[in-house]
Amino acid sequence: MAEAKTEELILNMGPQHPSMHGVFRMVIHLEGEIVTKIEPKLGYLHRGIEKLAEGRTYTQVIPYMDRLDYLASPHNEMGYVQAVEKLMGLEIPERAEFLRVIYAELARIASHQVFIASAALDIAGWTTWGYPFRDRERILDIYEMISGNRMTTNMMRIGGVSSEPPAEFWPALKSFLEDFPDMLEEYYGIYLGNEIAMGRMKHVGILSKEVAQNLSLTGPVIRASGIDYDVRKAEPYGIYDRFDFKVPVLHGCDSYDRNMIRIYEMQESAKIIQQAMENIPDGPVIAKVPKLIKPPVGEVYHRVENPKGELGFYIVSDGSPKPARLRIRTGTFINIQVLNEICIGSNIQDLVVNFATLDAVLGEVDK
Repeated sequence: MAEAKTEELILNMGPQHPSMHGVFRMVIHLEGEIVTKIEPKLGYLHRGIEKLAEGRTYTQVIPYMDRLDYLASPHNEMGYVQAVEKLMGLEIPERAEFLRVIYAELARIASHQVFIASAALDIAGWTTWGYPFRDRERILDIYEMISGNRMTTNMMRIGGVSSEPPAEFWPALKSFLEDFPDMLEEYYGIYLGNEIAMGRMKHVGILSKEVAQNLSLTGPVIRASGIDYDVRKAEPYGIYDRFDFKVPVLHGCDSYDRNMIRIYEMQESAKIIQQAMENIPDGPVIAKVPKLIKPPVGEVYHRVENPKGELGFYIVSDGSPKPARLRIRTGTFINIQVLNEICIGSNIQDLVVNFATLDAVLGEVDK
């Protein structure tokens, strides 16, 4: 009896697909429901931020950085301004350093909350979706107190931060930290502790330690595959070396652990914020810098630990008020290259789950 053959199906997914987390498109090759090949297609959100920076002063570039990973804009701002400060040899006031850490770790929590909500929604967890977004509103309220903005915050400045937080900032932050453990308990109870979610994600989308290293992946994606690497520990920037926190590492290498690692990282971020609140000194929040910033001729590379992975800024200065060249290394752009590795041989419904666990934000892919 002749063996039955299945005709290859080529399916277009995105860029207007709800599970593409923005405007990502991939062409999927299928044998029945089994994925045999994936062709990522980028460029639907391209805005040319790196080129635009060449026509703006160093200070004017800061708001553009918010539009990279727009779910964690303080990290983008901090990485950029610290790169300029390194180029200038600028010393930052202590209070500003502590505020930067608080803002950045709040952004890490807020970003991971969106991840939990989105990953749950991608496996039809409609109820779960509401909980992290409800809690994230409190962080956005805090951002609004500081800057007037809720997502693209524009809080960092070359030399420090934009302003001293208002009086209501500290009680709101304290209240959020007190309630935060209960929030995480809810996320686990309704989502990650759910047997259906476990069935959909455990032993699915295996990313081995060796593949993660060979592809230069970073962030929670590799830490869920047993790699203990975090820029805050490997190459501490700002004042991160003063804080007592752990880098969570899991060894399941699957989609479930790529979810759980975010829960543990949010716990550590809350610890960092608590320490910063308790130890923040008085003083100015910005250094004395020229109104028109002209770094010396030279080049610099600086990296930070964004919620998506390593975020690096390479700046070339020609001594003028505008960058001669700005190049940005974003975590998501590197991480999505692993799609073929973790999805080939899987069912098409698992593809959606695997892509969700990479936590792609297209603003920093199509920069």
